[in-house]
Amino acid sequence: MALKTTFRLMGVLSACALLLVACGQNKVAEKPPEPGDTAVARVNGQVIWASDVKREAVAQGLISEGEPLDVSSEVFRQRLDEVIDQKLLAAEAAKRKIDKDPIAQRRLAAARERILGDMLVEGVVEKAVTEDAIRKLYAEQQKLSKRSEEIRARQIIVGSQAEAESVKKLLASGASFDALAMERSTDQATRFNGGDLGYFTLDVMPEPYGVALKDAQKGALVGPFAAEGGWVLVRVEDKRTEEPITLEAARPQIVRFLTYDQVRDILEKLRGSAKVEMLIGKAQDASVTGAQEPASAPPEAPVGAPASAPPPPAQPAKK
Repeated sequence: MALKTTFRLMGVLSACALLLVACGQNKVAEKPPEPGDTAVARVNGQVIWASDVKREAVAQGLISEGEPLDVSSEVFRQRLDEVIDQKLLAAEAAKRKIDKDPIAQRRLAAARERILGDMLVEGVVEKAVTEDAIRKLYAEQQKLSKRSEEIRARQIIVGSQAEAESVKKLLASGASFDALAMERSTDQATRFNGGDLGYFTLDVMPEPYGVALKDAQKGALVGPFAAEGGWVLVRVEDKRTEEPITLEAARPQIVRFLTYDQVRDILEKLRGSAKVEMLIGKAQDASVTGAQEPASAPPEAPVGAPASAPPPPAQPAKK
């Protein structure tokens, strides 16, 4: 029970600073802040909406942006309890005038800047990372990509060259490759399925395989050749051109690329038009610049003592 309470308080304290901003304002109107939003609780007359709880779940990494969260789920109920606690703590902090403290004001200003920056990036990305942009980049990549040749093969690995030559003679006389693989191969990963390696491209295989199979034709028996694990015989079952990656499989990578491209673009433009002065040297030169820790920094630990307190327990993973 104590551990569960600790996790809950960690989430509460992480968001209290943001809630202080709103404590001095009028009560939230009953109008939903988002279309289709649902009121899920009321704290001293202040409405908590389902979107408030979902936003907290996103902030904690429990769901991704835009992912639905069932209001009847345990995850939602736990986050709702945390949001209620946040509002109570923030209201009490405002009552004690903690929000008037200069340090609190700076932390609130930093939180405001972070939220506004995140919302700007989200808006820019939402406009740029469209279905048309995704499909256009996918089509361009397909034009530029070179599809490799795939080989499907079976293998038998034995301990010596002499044994490999003996197996090769049995195959030449008509013995079943599948049966010999199960009986004689030492490769535990493939022997029980007849030595089947499936389809592969040569670039992912160990070098001896690439050299031996480079010019092998369909139906050819290749080897024996030495490789890690022993002496190898390979029969080429099929050859085909590699299938292109589908749009859906490529989508996550394309979205990440487009998002990064937009963020990089806007930051380059903003930095290009801004006057940014670095008042400290590079990381390795910081010790000679005379830079001091702020007065609010914790004191240095005595010699022989731990450099810092042990970290708090990690937030439990989403089930």
